[in-house]
Amino acid sequence: MQLRLISYLGVCGLTLVFAQGIADDSQFQEDAESFHPNKVAYEPPKPVGDVYFVETFDTDGLEGWIKSEARQDDTNDTRYDGIWAVEESFNQKMPENKGLVLKSQAKHHAIATSFRRPFHFKSLPLIVQYEVHFQNEIECGGAYLKLLSEDDQLDLRQFFDKTPYTIMFGPDKCGQDYKLHFIFRHRNPVTGAYEEKHARKPDVDLQSYFIDKIPHLYTLIVRPDNSFELLIDETSVSKGSLLQDMLPPVNPPKEIDDPNHQKPEDWDDRLQIADPESVKPHDWDEDAPRYIPDSTVMKPDNWLDEEQEYIPDPEAKKPPDWDIDMDGEWEEPKIPNPLCKTAGCGTWKPPMIPNPAYKGKWKAPMIDNPKYKGVWKPRKIPNPNYFVDIQPFQMTPITAVGLELWSLTPDIMFDNFIISSDERVVEQWVKDTWARTKAIYDADRPGLILQLFLAANKRPWLWGVYVFTVALPVILFISFYWPNKRFGPPDDYYYKKTDDVQISDEEKLITEAELQKSDQHNQQGYEDKNKEMAEGGALEKKNAKLETLAQAQGGGEPDPGQVTTEALRYRKANPK
Repeated sequence: MQLRLISYLGVCGLTLVFAQGIADDSQFQEDAESFHPNKVAYEPPKPVGDVYFVETFDTDGLEGWIKSEARQDDTNDTRYDGIWAVEESFNQKMPENKGLVLKSQAKHHAIATSFRRPFHFKSLPLIVQYEVHFQNEIECGGAYLKLLSEDDQLDLRQFFDKTPYTIMFGPDKCGQDYKLHFIFRHRNPVTGAYEEKHARKPDVDLQSYFIDKIPHLYTLIVRPDNSFELLIDETSVSKGSLLQDMLPPVNPPKEIDDPNHQKPEDWDDRLQIADPESVKPHDWDEDAPRYIPDSTVMKPDNWLDEEQEYIPDPEAKKPPDWDIDMDGEWEEPKIPNPLCKTAGCGTWKPPMIPNPAYKGKWKAPMIDNPKYKGVWKPRKIPNPNYFVDIQPFQMTPITAVGLELWSLTPDIMFDNFIISSDERVVEQWVKDTWARTKAIYDADRPGLILQLFLAANKRPWLWGVYVFTVALPVILFISFYWPNKRFGPPDDYYYKKTDDVQISDEEKLITEAELQKSDQHNQQGYEDKNKEMAEGGALEKKNAKLETLAQAQGGGEPDPGQVTTEALRYRKANPK
């Protein structure tokens, strides 16, 4: 019973979780919003502590932000013609709270702004945080930012995809590939060249953050001990080490393949070869077709060779608004020829069957290669560019933040940027911004019961799941507690048929033991009988006493089924 009860609870729990996941989809969110039109007055946040950069877009316009004026390589056309705007979100749950919005569809966008002061990677961590709101979900496009490297020649008006950056961080999606980028450009201390290092993809499913149409908070923390952590909505989704969890690794291998070592011409790395001694059999016909007509099938006598399988529909009429110039010549639609239903029409062809003589292209059987030498590998040599960088955290200083994006879906909103080295400052910033936003959206979500009903309205088949969930406990309750008459009453159930004295369980056991002993004595034959006859007088006295005791309790003649406990004990003590 406990196992069945646990199974029921598990089924109910899985049903609720499944329905809750259904209710979380984007279409459901649109329906649910009308039930809780909560709106909260907006209070502009202010950072409490030292920050390198902060932006809430509370002022009108793009004050401090510079749109890219970079040109195409081969023309004077603007490379980034996408439109940026500062405006409120579609749902306006917090009036007067504005954000930076990517407005254009399928266009390139680029905009940047400078820090209050550069950040140098020394003894303090780097914390980068901002909010992204995919108001229309996202079909294909990015919402990541770039932390631009400090450079005397940096001109934000010429910001484009090749502008040097130190870190790229944020969400990106195309098709069914959902990503959260963390890339940093590492400078090779030997060659001085820069190489991108990509963090491993988070193990969690990121899809819901792109399709639920609500804001999400993205946080990157890079610490001086070379550790990093990625968070979404204050929940860690990935963490690791700059030395161990980046692709390609920061430090190159000590040895590499010798680029000048070539595989010898006589090196045979084929594991198997065609048997050179095998010869194609003389009766092997490679030209035999795979299928041949079935000669056993004959054309039906009533086959109509002259009739067409499809004929123009006699009931079809040219639409009165048909325009030959726009629509072309009108042709009557065709329907199956009713005369062909009996046998068939058109050119008759017998059905095709597999050709028993077909063998296909002949190939010699494969055998082990006697000259096989194994898989060839070039020899290893010391890596001339080998180095060991034990502090990859010490990256190129950053001095600006830029958004250089292309998106097939418009109206992506960015808000509440903060870059700091003090985790307590960022925590307070979260309380003043994201925590309030999250509370508003959580309050707008309907209760669990309402969510289940709304989900079922969109997917009627969920009603069957709900009915099953409700009916299952009733069925289990009946199976737990309803008596099963097929197996009779319980073992401890007792009922009295008459008012006569009934034999107790203990008496039954004694009687069964006496019966067994009696059977053993009966098997002794005539010798025991003669011995009992010799003792007949004593036995008659004992039987008389038994009769007297039985009559004293029940009256009348003694009944074998009404033997008292005393009589049974006497019989046990005197089996003869």
